[in-house]
Amino acid sequence: MPKKLPQADNMFLKPPSFITSLKEKGESFFIDTANVVEYLKIVLRNFITKKFEFQEFLKQCYHIGNKSVGLISITGIIVGLVLTIQSRPPLVEFGAVAILPGMVAISIIREMGPVITALICAGKIGSSMGAELGSMRVTEQIDAMEVSNTNPINFLIIPRVLAATVMIPILTLYADAIGIFGSWLGINIKDTVSLNLFLNQAFANVDFIDIIPAVIKSFFFGAVIGLVGCYKGYHAGRGTESVGIAANSAVVTASLLLIIVDLIAVQITDLL
Repeated sequence: MPKKLPQADNMFLKPPSFITSLKEKGESFFIDTANVVEYLKIVLRNFITKKFEFQEFLKQCYHIGNKSVGLISITGIIVGLVLTIQSRPPLVEFGAVAILPGMVAISIIREMGPVITALICAGKIGSSMGAELGSMRVTEQIDAMEVSNTNPINFLIIPRVLAATVMIPILTLYADAIGIFGSWLGINIKDTVSLNLFLNQAFANVDFIDIIPAVIKSFFFGAVIGLVGCYKGYHAGRGTESVGIAANSAVVTASLLLIIVDLIAVQITDLL
């Protein structure tokens, strides 16, 4: 009797179901979040007890600002243009075009500026940190620093985390200004409004309570980007493909955490 061929179901493993895949990704995300929080404790302990590398901090501040300012400029103008062009037709129907500058300014300052800037920096800066530190792990440069009694946390991680924490709010304020300027350009597509009049209308409805929470949460955005990027790169695997995995994972995890932090910040601001 000829032997029976194995069934196709036995030859190939079935792909996991959508629920199983979603569950695994959720568990992985929460594990990563817990590890990042634990990593934050290590960073804070080294920041308090070890010497601070100020020159490396300034270098990282320059790199973060230099890498991001061009992309944020283009994105900020486009965001201001799009918000203005899409918001104008409904306001025209109700004869309320005069409130358009203030409405767009508040939208950009409160939400669009901080969130979009943070997401751009998560893709640009977070991936860069993950890839840079991941390549240092693969080429055993971090191991060499540990063997030579040089603290890699103090020299590599703390300056990057602090630089991201300081520079993201500055880039956010810059994005707000560029976005408001883009809104003025959008209004002048249909109407003719001077920049001075537009700014007066825009900031007539803007209070410090609109600016301060946005700036404060942007500090947390920067800390999240720096921590996640450094954590993923520092704990990268040994193979060369782990550099790409670290960079990609840094962007995904940081983006999700930014949205969660923004949700928490909005709820807290709403209670004020």
